[in-house]
Amino acid sequence: MDILLPAAGFGTRLRPQTWSKPKPLVSVAGKPMLAHVMDRLLPYNPTQVTFVTGFLGDQLEAWARATLPIPSTFVEQPEMKGQCDAIIRARHLIPDDHDALILFPDAIFEADFSPLASLSADAAMFTKTVEDPSALGIAVVEDGRIVRLVEKPKEPISNLAVIGIYYVKRMGDLYEAIEEQIRRDISIKGEYYIADAFQLMIDAGKRIVPLPVTEWEDCGNPTVLLQTNRYLLDRMDTVDEQRGSATILAPSAVAEDAVLERCIVGPYASVGAGVEIRDSVVRDTIVEDGASISSAVIEHSVIGRRASVTGTASRLNIGDTSGIEV
Repeated sequence: MDILLPAAGFGTRLRPQTWSKPKPLVSVAGKPMLAHVMDRLLPYNPTQVTFVTGFLGDQLEAWARATLPIPSTFVEQPEMKGQCDAIIRARHLIPDDHDALILFPDAIFEADFSPLASLSADAAMFTKTVEDPSALGIAVVEDGRIVRLVEKPKEPISNLAVIGIYYVKRMGDLYEAIEEQIRRDISIKGEYYIADAFQLMIDAGKRIVPLPVTEWEDCGNPTVLLQTNRYLLDRMDTVDEQRGSATILAPSAVAEDAVLERCIVGPYASVGAGVEIRDSVVRDTIVEDGASISSAVIEHSVIGRRASVTGTASRLNIGDTSGIEV
């Protein structure tokens, strides 16, 4: 099985963090969100992972080549023409007769992919039951197969949300549907969406089935990023720790080389490599690599790489290399 990761978006809802790094490399619970995604995929021994990159794609490529134990290939999406435009650009890297798992690496999930090895369908869409489907794409299921896909339904015709993970047994089927979609210009504001391509596959008689995820945590904006950080830290085996004059309260993830002096870190703190925290309290906060915090009380915040905070500010969202003095 191949892995296809469309990751060319600008991540505008997560700015200022995404001004200087691609969204999948924003840290959560001690490492980039992309690392958490790959932790969930690598146990299934994929053949290769293909990235569709755009803005700051060189950082994604550098990370993948330095980190991943499987072959990684890359293709650029020069214009933001939607999910399907990204997918079909990988056709020379993932041939028509290959199967592939396609997902957008901006959310954390828990799913069992082992049933894919014996799937008796042409494709699968991973779904989760939600209380309010009005802001999501949903799947209508009859006799165990998906018969209709609806984006942000005004009427609650289904509460089965499609969460951005898809499996295709033969990629040629999806490529052909995308070609038809582009030929018929089935788009929204100039962008081609994967739901429309899957609907064309359904209309052509392909059998597509829903498969469940047990958890799905979005990382789309600072509020939900911190929520995901808390979710992941709750699942980690951490305990309260005294590190010199610093107290670390669980659950937290603190890099071994972080410099902590006369401070309280946590609970729910994610502190990256090379961070310096002195005379401060930092809780429910993500502090990325190389940042420094001095004489401050920080909570519910995201502090970018090599950013500097001095003073008494309590809630911040500052990007890489920024400086704040209060």
